[in-house]
Amino acid sequence: MPNIDFTHDPAAKSWVASADGHKDFPIQNLPLGIFSPPDGEPRGGVAIGDEILDIAAVANLLEGDARKAALLAGQPMLNDLLDEGNAMLRALRHGLFSLLTDPAKEAEVRPALHTAAQCTMHLPVKINDYTDFYTGIHHATNVGKLFRPDNPLLPNYKYVPIGYHGRSSSIRLSGVDVVRPNGQTKAPDADMPSFGPCKRLDYELEMAIWVGRGNTLGKPIAISEASRHIAGISILNDWSARDIQAWEYQPLGPFLAKNFHSSISPWIVTMDALAPYRVAQPARPEGDPSPLPYLLDDADQQKGALGVTMEVHIRTARMREAGEEPHRLSSGSMTAMYWTIAQLVAHHSSNGCNLQPGDLLGTGTLSGANDDSKGSLLELSNGGKQPLTLPGGETRTFLEDGDEIIITAFAEAGGFARIGFGECRVMILPAP
Repeated sequence: MPNIDFTHDPAAKSWVASADGHKDFPIQNLPLGIFSPPDGEPRGGVAIGDEILDIAAVANLLEGDARKAALLAGQPMLNDLLDEGNAMLRALRHGLFSLLTDPAKEAEVRPALHTAAQCTMHLPVKINDYTDFYTGIHHATNVGKLFRPDNPLLPNYKYVPIGYHGRSSSIRLSGVDVVRPNGQTKAPDADMPSFGPCKRLDYELEMAIWVGRGNTLGKPIAISEASRHIAGISILNDWSARDIQAWEYQPLGPFLAKNFHSSISPWIVTMDALAPYRVAQPARPEGDPSPLPYLLDDADQQKGALGVTMEVHIRTARMREAGEEPHRLSSGSMTAMYWTIAQLVAHHSSNGCNLQPGDLLGTGTLSGANDDSKGSLLELSNGGKQPLTLPGGETRTFLEDGDEIIITAFAEAGGFARIGFGECRVMILPAP
């Protein structure tokens, strides 16, 4: 597990004025991403307050592994840097922290800083593979009750981290609009399906787990080693066409209802940055089975969960026209995961599957136990039966064209600075 060190000191200050007290990107965070400055090419950067540091541009001010890592960050994708492992990422974090907190270095470092609002963000890695899990037990229970009121969870749920292989080619960055998908649907009273625009478009409140160093085909990652293969996490919104999915998912599961678009936030918050916010995995309810031995590690159970809070807001076209602020729909926590992120990595590779640097693993929708923590409109509207009323009088069961969904996330712990993930903001466009 990552250790708490001088980079987590809540009293630490940066000479970058906007970093101190920043809700997302104080000096204690230093998330990684790919950006291009005005008239520049994509390269690795670190968010610091309202600015972005060009990492490779300060490589000559660093030494050893930190310098090697900084040079790798000069590439247009971060895959090679993530492949070096967390020790290299930690060296880079330590080196950049020292540069950004030492006033004597300001004159040399400042030319490598760019105003974030003037830069363009890009996908942080080349995503070769994407797997979406189903770890939110409250979400799984809520959805299961809609179809199987007396038996919402299938027998395998508490033994197997359920997941499916998604489509990496349709993953896009925050800010890229979602085009409402077309597909086959079948009304309960219809004799045949029809083809047309999705009528039950939904968001999913979840997080992305980024694989760092991979494994060789045929050589599983042990649960005790799995955390060393996780580089960091970001916000994920894995959009769902609920009506298309209801018709097509049996017997093989999600297909066109899920592969049309997935959205991620641009910054990777590293596991070292998240060290102060590691918490015990919530105890399983009495009567639930213990994880099988290949998924059970005492250290992971003690510190394998993450105290990360997620919030989802909606801003309709009418709200924008009226100049109204987004309305919060719900708030959830990563502690709603029935399985830890290390267990997901261990299980994914347990059959010998080779994970690769930059692979994306989704947590699945993370709903809480209360109504105000449900992570999808499917749950909030009780399967479309109970419309939500927004502050201006509009109602929603599912998303309409022109709706904008904004997901944010942050981590807090007593005695440490708050750090955040930025936002994942996307608008819905009409079907073609």
